[in-house]
Amino acid sequence: MINIKSFVFGPFQENTYLLFDETNECIIIDPGCYDRPEQLLLENFIKEKQLKPVKLINTHCHLDHVFGNGFVADTYKLKLEINKLDLPVLDAYLTSANLYGLNASPSPQPSVYIDEGDIIKFGNSMLEILFTPGHSPGSITLYNREQKIMIVGDVLFYGSIGRSDLPGGNSEILIHSIKNKLLPLGDNYTVYNGHGPSTNIGFERINNPFLI
Repeated sequence: MINIKSFVFGPFQENTYLLFDETNECIIIDPGCYDRPEQLLLENFIKEKQLKPVKLINTHCHLDHVFGNGFVADTYKLKLEINKLDLPVLDAYLTSANLYGLNASPSPQPSVYIDEGDIIKFGNSMLEILFTPGHSPGSITLYNREQKIMIVGDVLFYGSIGRSDLPGGNSEILIHSIKNKLLPLGDNYTVYNGHGPSTNIGFERINNPFLI
């Protein structure tokens, strides 16, 4: 069974996710830990639970989701995995951070590219990949059919959707991704997003003003 631990990190209050199962293998998704105290929160949880990180994945590469890439990659000797279309976003990361006046740590370049249909395996668990662009050109969603969970990055929020006015964003493509990729998975899927509280597909189908 997949367990999900979330941390709220960084100046943009981003949700970082750590997924693990009974084998204690875990994956780290969108590490937004910006400073040393936040790095220690993540590191201490992993130590206390005796977890073994085996993958580092970005749902997309906006700065708030990649602040901790370098720390996680160096500490746990992991290769970064992203969708290739978000590589320009990752390459612009430090420039974007400078525009906000933030002293950000560099991110490693990706070593693995992932796309729709790929399978992410850790321990006894697996996640499938959907390509869900619109917020960024290479946004992906990770989901598990058995437990009805999805990690969506900034594609879909509680009562809202991700921004599409950033470089590489497109509002029509974003709505298409949500309506044609996420909603068909079913109303009982829990949605773990990049900011704010989790939600579920059934609630968003009926109540999200951007989807009605």
